[in-house]
Amino acid sequence: MQLDRIVAFYKTMGDPTRIRIVAILAKGPLHGQAIAGKLGLSAPTITHHLKKLRDIHVVYDRRVKNTIYFYLNESLINQQAKVFTELLEKRGEELDDMVEESIERQKIIENFFTKNGKLKNIPAQRKKKLIVFEHIVQGLKIGEKYEEKYLNEYIKQFHEDYATIRREFIINHYMFRENGIYELNPEEMWAKID
Repeated sequence: MQLDRIVAFYKTMGDPTRIRIVAILAKGPLHGQAIAGKLGLSAPTITHHLKKLRDIHVVYDRRVKNTIYFYLNESLINQQAKVFTELLEKRGEELDDMVEESIERQKIIENFFTKNGKLKNIPAQRKKKLIVFEHIVQGLKIGEKYEEKYLNEYIKQFHEDYATIRREFIINHYMFRENGIYELNPEEMWAKID
């Protein structure tokens, strides 16, 4: 799985010694003793870190006579950086969309509700209407049963035309009604705002 590879890569690379080894190998291939000498570390320590880097394919080795040289797999590093950047950009776009949507919702609520929370009028446009209804149902709880009389009084806090709004709650699947008792549906069932 792609995500597992990304996690393994960054988990392994999250060690200062390994980053220093990669930086040294970026200048060209070296054998283990030379890397140990440049970093002032013991050969077994370097062997341990090189094995970790080899496991995620950041380095590979080639034997020249009796000496093993380590090379940096630059194409893999570039690929991982590209994947991570794309992941961040995609997430950044999603966050931008969420912020834009939140600002738009807030503007609609401010336009249709007075400062004391009264609904000025029921919007004609479907998207705005659904945002207004979602705002109103926030004071109701999932799993609680409401008698029609109670629901009417609740809606009257926002608007006098409680019958229309109550009917819209049913039509748009915010609530269901059975024997004069109303209950809030889970959000997944609510009408979708396109």
